[in-house]
Amino acid sequence: MKVLRIVANIATDNVQDLQTFYSDLFGLETVMDLGWIATLASRETNIAQISFLSEGGSGAPVPDISIEVDNVDEVYARAREMGCKIVHDLTDESWGVRRFFIEDPAGKLLNVLSHR
Repeated sequence: MKVLRIVANIATDNVQDLQTFYSDLFGLETVMDLGWIATLASRETNIAQISFLSEGGSGAPVPDISIEVDNVDEVYARAREMGCKIVHDLTDESWGVRRFFIEDPAGKLLNVLSHR
């Protein structure tokens, strides 16, 4: 048996708002839109992963979703321009990642990171 993908499902009363937020911030493409559900995707192929956390590291809360990007500084600048609520400022962590936390419009905590 092979796991082919893992999908994060975010409950919202406004699918369009979240669709726009994730598309604008991360450049994700809409691959399905039925009105009540919209699925965005990256064309990159990566390993499916699930993490289990007792804390978020460096005293941060446990994020709902972690999104790895190739240039965290670029996404951080875009998030600030969009007026996103920064929950954990851009930080170089001791375990080799550079990251920040923001809340999406549905209140989900996002850990946005790049490996150094």
